[in-house]
Amino acid sequence: MHLHCIDTGASGEESPALPLIVLHGLFGSADNWRSHIKQWQSGRRVVAVDLRNHGRSPHVEGMRYAAMASDVIALLDDLGIERFDLLGHSMGGKVAMTLARSNPARVAHLIVADIAPVAYDHGHDDVFAAMRRVEAGEPTSRRDAMALMAEEIEDAATRQFLATNLLRGDDGVMYWRVGLDEISAGYEDIIAPPDGDRPFEGPALLIRGGASPYVQDRHRDSVDAVMSNVEWQTLKGAGHWLHAEQPDAFRDAVNRFTTVS
Repeated sequence: MHLHCIDTGASGEESPALPLIVLHGLFGSADNWRSHIKQWQSGRRVVAVDLRNHGRSPHVEGMRYAAMASDVIALLDDLGIERFDLLGHSMGGKVAMTLARSNPARVAHLIVADIAPVAYDHGHDDVFAAMRRVEAGEPTSRRDAMALMAEEIEDAATRQFLATNLLRGDDGVMYWRVGLDEISAGYEDIIAPPDGDRPFEGPALLIRGGASPYVQDRHRDSVDAVMSNVEWQTLKGAGHWLHAEQPDAFRDAVNRFTTVS
């Protein structure tokens, strides 16, 4: 397994800040973080990862969090990165929690964005239906693909987000670059809690969107059981895609938490 990543390399190596590793959410990719990477790379090395079955990374069976965390560790070993700050959004946040629990000495700061370490209900039935409709419809333009998705998904922002995964084949037909079959087969593991049997005791920050249903006060005991030294921060008015909705506030929170004094 050789994950694809966006690596700013030596641009921030003279900074006292450790490399920042960024893990996207379900149906996301490293490309979604390019605007943040541009801001961060002047002061530190940034590695944004395409998790398995996403972006330009390989399509393989299995979406267990332990397996995805192992993928990331193998990538960082290849890049020669021993110690780092770790940021994960949504599904990527569960990967990050799993990685931090299994490799605590390597994670200096853990930042989890709008996800709790709990099992969630099925919440993507419309997304899978929309993506399958595109597959079956074999559209030859992004516009036609968007129209097919609109038959299943009312929210335009969600359709636009999913469309970042569309590519055009040699035959002119649009197709999904994600491993849709593998993600669908592994969906029960995606909505499950992160893997691991001990808390991460290092400094952790949980950033949640004030308008998002994903992280609620009732989750505090579950959060404490996984991150025993955690700070909470709420971005008022932000939804689940808080890093896109309030980019400056989100980036400021990450910068404050990981600044070397």
